Amino acid sequence: MTDSADSHVTTPSARKRKPADDFPPLVIPYQGQLLAGIDEVGRGPLVGPVVAAAVILDPNDPIEGITDSKKLSEKKRLALYEQIRARAWAWAIAEATSDEIDELNIYQATHLAMRRAIDALGVRPEYLLVDGNRLPGHDIPGMAVVKGDLRHAAIGAASILAKVHRDAQMAALDSHFPAYGFARHKGYPTREHQAAIEEHGILTLHRKSFGPVKRLFMSGHVPQAVPPDALIALPAPQAATPEPSVTLSEASEPSQQPTAKKPPAVV
Repeated sequence: MTDSADSHVTTPSARKRKPADDFPPLVIPYQGQLLAGIDEVGRGPLVGPVVAAAVILDPNDPIEGITDSKKLSEKKRLALYEQIRARAWAWAIAEATSDEIDELNIYQATHLAMRRAIDALGVRPEYLLVDGNRLPGHDIPGMAVVKGDLRHAAIGAASILAKVHRDAQMAALDSHFPAYGFARHKGYPTREHQAAIEEHGILTLHRKSFGPVKRLFMSGHVPQAVPPDALIALPAPQAATPEPSVTLSEASEPSQQPTAKKPPAVV
């Protein structure tokens, strides 16, 4: 799972993680090709959706450099984002909104976003590899993989898609509300972010069940409305076009028009 921010508080990524070599070799009880990697980003922030991605890679066209998205520079992450979208057999990005997080709790909302990403794939996978220690409750069989974004390329690819999209959402939100610093802290509960909500108030996209936001909301604070175009739209899932087209992008916002390869027919 791919939570990160430059922060003065302890977030999932701020805690020291075991190297992938500290885990036993990954044994997957599935030998086919329609294996989807699943990962999410955005469990820890105070604002915005939790984003999940699902990716079915082409085993005959490995993409160099895929790993945990947090370990990549922004330039490399954006380049891999474009390559994954162009060369994977199928991919999809989905989310659960801040309102759904408040209604369900972050654990259930994360699994909801994962299930939506799986269901949005243009090719139905036969097996799931999910980052973390719990499966999201889908009817497709699979296994949870601790530190999966470092241990399997499909999960690493999903972590990259999810992080690039959510980071772009925070950059877009920052353009509407620059006083909050969303482009810098990505919505995490940094000192800067908490000081901003104390000074400027909370937004309708803030998670009202989370710590300092909940305190302000319960004290009677009315959230400031966020315009509909403040977050970028989810890119349309892609699969099964006959020819790949790879575009490396160094832009701050990911492109919205990918192409992808045609996967094998399922007999």
